[in-house]
Amino acid sequence: MEQAASKTHHNESRLVDQERFRSVMSHFASGVSIITTRNAGVDYGLTASAVTSLSLDPPMLLICLNKASNTRDAIAEAQAFAVNILREDQSELARRFATSQPGKFEGQSISYGELGVPLLDNMLATMECRVVEVVSGGTHSIFLAEAQTAQATTEMPLTYFRGRMGRFTFLGADAK
Repeated sequence: MEQAASKTHHNESRLVDQERFRSVMSHFASGVSIITTRNAGVDYGLTASAVTSLSLDPPMLLICLNKASNTRDAIAEAQAFAVNILREDQSELARRFATSQPGKFEGQSISYGELGVPLLDNMLATMECRVVEVVSGGTHSIFLAEAQTAQATTEMPLTYFRGRMGRFTFLGADAK
């Protein structure tokens, strides 16, 4: 029994502290999206960069949402959500949905997709997704979902790097 306790303590003592982890992970550039859903007649949404493709067969992605989020709870109930990927000129919209303030959807043009979730108009891309599994990871829930619909434009994405939003630029031979 003591052996198991010391092994657990050894693993915990090797973890990177939270500030170092946050600082190092901020060096990983990502796209910016707004995750939306509708539950019991109410629209929910939040800004997220923790979105990634998971599988091509079937087409799946995952999103990570804080367990304290109302949007997380609404997705768990509705079992569907949309990923609205932002264009490079939409940083103000990203900031609006990054708050917990009410009225995030006010003045925003939206439509409702096949799954009944709000799709923000004029996005770089949108996908409607149906939840197939939820996994717990620390403070977050990881939603594994199948993409039901998807569309995209040819514009450029909003990016997130070291706590700031910016623009993506192709370099060298990729600039063509």
